[in-house]
Amino acid sequence: MSTLKKISLLFIILILSSCGSGKSKVKKGSSAQPKKELVRNKRTSVATTKRSAANQKSETETSRSEVLVSTSKTTVTNEIVNAYIDQFSPIAKENMSKYGIPASIILAQGILESGSGLGTLSKNANNHFGIKCHTGWEGESVRHDDDSAQECFRKYTDPGESYKDHALFLTGRSRYAALFKLKKDDYEGWAKGLRAAGYATDPKYPEKLIGLIQRYQLQKYDMQVMGKTYKEEPVVVKTETKTTTIITSTPEIASNDITYKVQQGDTLYSISKKFNTTVDELKKKNNLSDNAIAIGQNLKI
Repeated sequence: MSTLKKISLLFIILILSSCGSGKSKVKKGSSAQPKKELVRNKRTSVATTKRSAANQKSETETSRSEVLVSTSKTTVTNEIVNAYIDQFSPIAKENMSKYGIPASIILAQGILESGSGLGTLSKNANNHFGIKCHTGWEGESVRHDDDSAQECFRKYTDPGESYKDHALFLTGRSRYAALFKLKKDDYEGWAKGLRAAGYATDPKYPEKLIGLIQRYQLQKYDMQVMGKTYKEEPVVVKTETKTTTIITSTPEIASNDITYKVQQGDTLYSISKKFNTTVDELKKKNNLSDNAIAIGQNLKI
């Protein structure tokens, strides 16, 4: 082989070798490694998203739990209220005889203020009337959120002591003196007078007491103390916008059910709130398949 051919062959080998080296470099610089990194980043992103969602769910559940725990509202059934009345009607009648406070008012306040014995204050402090410490109170006390945070409320050894202190509280303060000039069976006057004298800040306090008295027929205990025969009659309930007639059950027979005649603008929800019951309870008692009601329709409450 001539020298010229040898040189040409060597030159070709060098060129081919150079091309192979270039391809190798390109291969090393390929996107294989970034693809792995991209996969890792994607997995990390998904994991982070899942953790974030889990944290949000946990925070939501905690928030809901706190709201439920912090509320002081009490839900009771008719059976619970009636059991409360059976337990405390004797002491209510005794206090009416001794102090002149209508037994119906005493029981209605006890039911409302204590949640029929299931409220926070009644459970933790045997306080059935929401009486705060006030100046001069030397007994035990507890803190409870009311109009302001952590207010001072009286604590009693038993519910009977709370009932007695309620009577002494009303008879011992001049601002309630006008109430004792009312007729003994004037529970409506007492309900309105308690609110006017500052017993409660709720503007609907009288309406709530009167509603409880009429629904559970607590006025019969007033009649028993006064030695009169209790005869159930239609009761007219006056509100700011209308007058409603409630037809009670057979005279001298106690019943938990009363009948309400639907008025214009009424809904099952508004009626349930008026009589301290629920929409579901109204539908169940009246065999209603939906929330539709008609003016003039009589509903069992």
